[in-house]
Parts: sequence; structure tokens; C-alpha cells
Amino acid sequence: MHNTPGQVFLADCPTRLAVEIIAEKWAVIVLFALSLQPRRPGELASLIGGISRKVLTQTLRRLQAYGLVERHTYAEAPPRVEYSLTPLGQTLIEPIKVLTDWARDNGEAIVDFQEQHGSPS
Repeated sequence: MHNTPGQVFLADCPTRLAVEIIAEKWAVIVLFALSLQPRRPGELASLIGGISRKVLTQTLRRLQAYGLVERHTYAEAPPRVEYSLTPLGQTLIEPIKVLTDWARDNGEAIVDFQEQHGSPS
């Protein structure tokens, strides 16, 4: 059964849950970073400016709990951990690319508007 447009506003709607997962502040950025290649947590932290290791770990665990990211542990000394997208997570690559392209094309206009009209409180 497909969701009708009005159902998206219901608290228990699967569509709403999916939107809430990717609307979390760091989720799209982490997913985008992992769309390029699997990465270790330290690589992600270096690549993504402004995210703390604690928040990165929380975001990765949340995305893993929803089946979008998988964690690989390698039996090495010292142990190595790497994260990658699951097949479900890979379905987000194209929508994230479209959103990123929009942000790249329109980010300056948003900054200009804020400077002319003041930042939101």
C-alpha cells in the first residue's frame, strides 16, 4: 500500500520516519561521504568539518540501526573499523546528489538573502 500525501503527516507513517532519519543534521553529509567509498571513522571526522567524534558515532549508529550503513570490523592489530552504505543506503546516492547540486547552485543566494534580511532567530 502506498502512502497518500496526507498520510506523510501522521506520526506512524513510514514515509515520515524515512524523512526524519535523513533530515537529521549530519545524516545526509555522512551518507554523502560514504557514497564515495567506505571510510574509517577518523577519515569521516577529517572529511566532515564541524562534526565531533561523539556526534559522528551517534549518527553512524543511528544510520546503522535503520539499515542504511553497515559497520565492518577487521581482525587486525590494531583493530580496524570501516563504514559503508548498505544496498538500501545506496538508494539514497542519487537523491543526495540532487540535493547537493541544488545546495551548491543556491547556497550563495541563501547567504545573500540572510545578509539582506537578517538571519532567522
